[in-house]
Amino acid sequence: MNEATQHSWDETWLDDAAGRLVRPYTVSNGRTRPTAVLELLSMVRATGKAPAAHLDPDHAQALGLCDVPTSVAEVSAHLRLPVVVTKVLLSDLVDCGAVTTRPPIPAADPGDRSVLEAVLLGLRRLQAAADAEH
Repeated sequence: MNEATQHSWDETWLDDAAGRLVRPYTVSNGRTRPTAVLELLSMVRATGKAPAAHLDPDHAQALGLCDVPTSVAEVSAHLRLPVVVTKVLLSDLVDCGAVTTRPPIPAADPGDRSVLEAVLLGLRRLQAAADAEH
């Protein structure tokens, strides 16, 4: 979404004093459960497939944010909506084929002994290299 479109959207749906002019539950038509499994760090990306139905402004803005892989949390922050409402919007876009999702990549278990041993080995090699230079 370009800056001009974002500015126009902000003027239409946001008020400096009152905040968002449309309440979050109306954005999701009262729905609180997304149809797709989405985590806070799930990545969403537009497929390039045009939705069959006309998109309302919130769906269109969400889709515009997904031109590059974007986390659910980032989309939620840009839309200024609660995460659960954003998940409902994104799951609608998944259902119509406009976006795809990827679960977050799990971080390595910090208690994993092999990871700790690899870090220790790397530190010892750095120390040995530093000692060899002096």
